[in-house]
Amino acid sequence: MADNLSLTKRILTSILMLTLAGLVIFLFPNWVFSLLASVMIGIALMEFFNLVEKKNIFIYKYIGVAIGMCVPVLIYFQMGGEGYFTLEPFFIVIACLFIFVLQFIRRDSSQSLSSIAVTLFGLLYIAWFFSFFIKIKFLQNGALLVAFLIIVTKMGDVGAYLVGNAIGKHPLIPRISPNKTVEGTIGGLAFSVMSAVAAKSFLPHFPYGHLVVLGVLLGILAQVGDLAESLLKRDCAVKDSGAVLSGFGGMLDLIDSLLFTTPIFYFYIVVLIKQ
Repeated sequence: MADNLSLTKRILTSILMLTLAGLVIFLFPNWVFSLLASVMIGIALMEFFNLVEKKNIFIYKYIGVAIGMCVPVLIYFQMGGEGYFTLEPFFIVIACLFIFVLQFIRRDSSQSLSSIAVTLFGLLYIAWFFSFFIKIKFLQNGALLVAFLIIVTKMGDVGAYLVGNAIGKHPLIPRISPNKTVEGTIGGLAFSVMSAVAAKSFLPHFPYGHLVVLGVLLGILAQVGDLAESLLKRDCAVKDSGAVLSGFGGMLDLIDSLLFTTPIFYFYIVVLIKQ
């Protein structure tokens, strides 16, 4: 009964999120897309820093969240042809300096290394990686590219969940995630490849060979991203990163599989497809 209720919540939340994503991707201007990305980053970073506090590591989490939410906004101005120079690397350097200065004003210098390292890691892992969505959105046919990325990545999650629940018997890496199985991993990869090929109409100028490669690449990276977040949660002894999304847990639980697929997909498009 509890499993059926959880599945129902997942389905309803998924429908709501997909509807919102479709509207923002295809109908609203890029600044709305960038603003939504900023809000999602802010929530995910707050969840991440809350996890870190469970390890008794001191951190300026509100300042870290504010810095992280600025990243997609700066990339929007950089990519939007507003006449701004390359703000992104400049901002990263300034943010790094600022995080060090914050440690100078603390009365207690213990855990300084941990605090700095964790803050910078959170900004890199969540804020910067997820902000590649903005760069993809500004490419030619950016809305279709974003939709393709989300579909292929998330279909991998769906495949892993369905196949793992149906026939999963062999644990994948039980010390990190005891519920993930080898069968579920293979099923997730198969779903990613099939969805990439099925989404040919989204990217008609992409040869099928590239679609298959992208399906395999994104399918693998999606599951690595999921395992990476599971590793962090395991270390902090929590099941979910938060509770903002009914049936899914936290925002970080929702976007974990996208954190590695998004930047790699961008570089694949720019370097290999040369778009």
